[in-house]
Amino acid sequence: VTEAAPESRIILDANEGWTDENVETNLAFAAQHGVALIEQPLPAGEDEILRRIAHPVPICADESVHAAKDLDALVGLYDAVNIKLDKSGGLTEALRLRDRARDLGFGIMVGCMVGTSLAMAPAVLLAQDADFVDLDGP
Repeated sequence: VTEAAPESRIILDANEGWTDENVETNLAFAAQHGVALIEQPLPAGEDEILRRIAHPVPICADESVHAAKDLDALVGLYDAVNIKLDKSGGLTEALRLRDRARDLGFGIMVGCMVGTSLAMAPAVLLAQDADFVDLDGP
């Protein structure tokens, strides 16, 4: 991918599939291969593991964050949060989540669930100042 598109950034979505036993090895491998961001490496609820390990690649919360009220517990564990309108309950909470995440120093990724381009249109408002954008509907 990087040979064909040298300016591209690779985001790896582990989708809660890593474990305490392999997370550090996988992070090191990703760093060696130029991965820009890793999304939700561990199952939601096992986030505390991330506090005691190095982050050679920024780690983004996805399934671990749904609303602004979730953010305080993620400080020191994640480097960024993935905001999805479907997951947060709509544009108002997504904007609140973005603002609070910025205040706490998180990077912002704007993503989507399976939805139409019309359903994703409001996410463009969030995407304007996001660090990463993953809006790839049908």
